[in-house]
Amino acid sequence: MPLKLRHQVTRFLPIALYCVSGFAQQAATPAQPNAPAKPMTGAERLQQWRLSRQPALMDDFGELARYRDANASLQPPAAGENRVVFFGDSITAMWKLDESFPGKPYLNRGISGQTTPQLLVRFRPDVIALQPKVVVILAGTNDIAGNTGPESLEEIEGNYASMAELARAHEIKVIFSSVLPVHEYTAEAGDMFTQRPPEKILALNRWLKNYCAASPNVSSVAPSVAPLTGCVYLDYFSAMVDDKGYMKKELADDGLHPNAAGYKIMAPMAKAAVEKALN
Repeated sequence: MPLKLRHQVTRFLPIALYCVSGFAQQAATPAQPNAPAKPMTGAERLQQWRLSRQPALMDDFGELARYRDANASLQPPAAGENRVVFFGDSITAMWKLDESFPGKPYLNRGISGQTTPQLLVRFRPDVIALQPKVVVILAGTNDIAGNTGPESLEEIEGNYASMAELARAHEIKVIFSSVLPVHEYTAEAGDMFTQRPPEKILALNRWLKNYCAASPNVSSVAPSVAPLTGCVYLDYFSAMVDDKGYMKKELADDGLHPNAAGYKIMAPMAKAAVEKALN
């Protein structure tokens, strides 16, 4: 090797060895453990849930497929049959109507997580087409929570009014159930309470009660419109609320959905409301 080249190799060799050594040390250094994930807020958990529901709701926003087969196989009401449709969200879907109302021709058309815009979309196939005498509507809590996006109270009220008007056009009597209170007494309650401010529940219940109280006067306001066919206010709230304005702890394990004790209170109240609507 020429002398000049030998001097250059000798000069740069320590630098090359240092770089290789440094690289080896860097590669051998154990990876630092990841920092613990920051807990999600209630709003973030709701957004994550909403994103998980997007594919299904893009194809079937009202979830009309849920009861399509059951509706198709259902026979028209028999002569003299007082068919009743219980219509709403998970609180209705979880209700074992056959146990609470044995022998009654009552149909459950509840779907978990639904809001009043979704109920309005499926009101025709899941209520009108079934030819009930009465529909018991229990909803609103998921609207307040924002399950299908933010809604003002006026928008929620408009959806209720539209369902009542559709029912009136088909001679179906309407029972508007109050929105149930919620509580934060158990670990399971979590977001159930924080997403549903009690003041919004109270405001919506006031509107529902006032709407039903005013319904007999519809014809005097608009003489060309038939009187609203039976609108009854079913006040579950007052029977299930405690002195703090929350759901009584023993009536809902997760702060929102009634347990057996909760439905035991609701059943005779619903029975009385149906009888009132029919009469």
